[in-house]
Amino acid sequence: MSTATPYFPVPFHLQATNAATQPYAPAAYPAAYSAAQQLFQKDAQIITPEAIQSVKAALASSEVQQKAEIKKRAIPCKAAGQTWEDPTLADWPENDFRIFCGDLGNEVNDDVLSKAFSRYPSFNRARVVRDKNTGKTKGYGFVSFADSSDLVSALKEMNGKYVGNRPIKLRKSTWKKRIDFEALEKQKRQPQKKPKPVKRSVLHK
Repeated sequence: MSTATPYFPVPFHLQATNAATQPYAPAAYPAAYSAAQQLFQKDAQIITPEAIQSVKAALASSEVQQKAEIKKRAIPCKAAGQTWEDPTLADWPENDFRIFCGDLGNEVNDDVLSKAFSRYPSFNRARVVRDKNTGKTKGYGFVSFADSSDLVSALKEMNGKYVGNRPIKLRKSTWKKRIDFEALEKQKRQPQKKPKPVKRSVLHK
């Protein structure tokens, strides 16, 4: 017995579908995601005002220690009856041979100056001195060599050559004459204070 075809079409929402309804399956997340979520929920429960204060104290202690380290590395200098400390001198190799580079344009940075002198075998590093507030060059910089012969060669070959948009003026740096060696020896003999230990909390375990 054949099924009669209805004269009027059956509405779409009343038609039977042959496709089996797929059961809902929750989204699967990687194990690392679940572990991270559990850890986050656990941390949210143990973060207390005391723990926050402990973190602030640790950050403050780290900042104090960093300032003490910078002060320890500062090199004492003296000239024209004045004394000061220069922390930038500690960034240079000891007993190197250094050139003063003048008439530098603002387009000259450390990389540009380094490329100009890197062909010399004992080249150490180059640095352009810039204003801390504006970032503009002060018009001079320094180049360091490990061998005095490279310093002599660079003075002869590079003086007056263009570095950037200007011809560079070179002379031997007199930085060693400004170092207060007596104060430097006292600084080396002075014991460094150890930073106070920070009280540890659950966040530091």
